[in-house]
Amino acid sequence: MTSKNRHPAYSEYTIKWASLDWEANEAYALRRRVFCDEQSLFEQDDRDLTDQSAQLLVALGGHGGWHEQVVGTVRIHEEEPGIWYGSRLAVDPAFRTQGYLGATLIKLAVSSAHALGCRCFLARVQSQNETLFRRLHWARIGEESVRDLPHVIMQADLSHYPPCHTPFGGFVLRARNRRSTAEIAPGLLELTRALETEA
Repeated sequence: MTSKNRHPAYSEYTIKWASLDWEANEAYALRRRVFCDEQSLFEQDDRDLTDQSAQLLVALGGHGGWHEQVVGTVRIHEEEPGIWYGSRLAVDPAFRTQGYLGATLIKLAVSSAHALGCRCFLARVQSQNETLFRRLHWARIGEESVRDLPHVIMQADLSHYPPCHTPFGGFVLRARNRRSTAEIAPGLLELTRALETEA
């Protein structure tokens, strides 16, 4: 794990259900930074009663399967049989340039709920994020104000989210701005070439 103030260039990102205490703790800390510090939607903490029954999802930055830092999160919960909600989608500002972390969190959120019998997946989405959700096959079905901020109620098209039965493994994505081998291990390519020449 790394300090929240350090933002290394990870080689890959794993999007999965949170299973370890440090993953949950970092996910809650990220939510506080985004929803309390950055957006000022809450004063001290954004956690609520939904967190007691919700499943946390995390996007983890790392190298070669070693997870170092939570860089994104969302939560899902079943409101009533077959009716699921997603909420508290947050990506660390330093990693938003990856472009696909939020979308992949949404993909796993809906697909894992679908595997658990979800018939309808809903979310209250901040208005400025409606375009993203539309691109991901969601439709607007209403609107409302949440904490004096305009939101749209959106529903996922489940036909675009096949059930995912392995949410703790989730999805692994290669980083878009991966560092070259020369940056990670200077001299490695030269050494490899020299060994190949000698063989």
